[in-house]
Amino acid sequence: MNTQIIAIAGGTGSGKSFLAKSLLDMYPKEQMLIIKQDSYYKSLTNLNYKDRCKQNFDHPGAIDWILIEDHLKQLLSGDTIYCPIYDFTKHLRKKNAQKVKPRPFIVIEGILMLHYKRLLDFYSLKIFIETPENVRIKRRIDRDIHSRGRTLESIEKQYYSTVKPMHEKYVQPSKSFSDIVLDGTELIHNLVKEVKTEIGLLSK
Repeated sequence: MNTQIIAIAGGTGSGKSFLAKSLLDMYPKEQMLIIKQDSYYKSLTNLNYKDRCKQNFDHPGAIDWILIEDHLKQLLSGDTIYCPIYDFTKHLRKKNAQKVKPRPFIVIEGILMLHYKRLLDFYSLKIFIETPENVRIKRRIDRDIHSRGRTLESIEKQYYSTVKPMHEKYVQPSKSFSDIVLDGTELIHNLVKEVKTEIGLLSK
């Protein structure tokens, strides 16, 4: 199997997950899969809940990128992996893992997926989504309240203390490694069309 890995990066709330899911919906199930950076947060079982909540989850050191690298190697070799499942309410990995078989197209998305230079060589297409900060903040608040059980106060505190500084230091600079930059305020139909065109070129 000639597997192509497509990386989608950008700031929090830029539209990475939405684009990845929209792409997935456009391809037969056996053709594409999504891997999320957020699944690879390091296990913090050595810390109590209060201390786990204090961690900087937007720093590159919070992600087990060595495991990501290993998993990408396995998928490119045609092997099955067991992807971690992360519990955002407890800041721990769940005991069970998700069985993932290789597919012709693998989308890996996350804020730092263009930051880890050792992973860049695995990617056939590198995408960065550029979205205004005010739009990204609103999207993050909506997501964290409805999907991650967070309060508005905790979301805003985390954003200005760690998310924003880490974005400026690590995420935004990684844009320079992208092959294409997409406008995160553009209609999703147009973004999907542009990415599908690029994916089509990979097969030629």
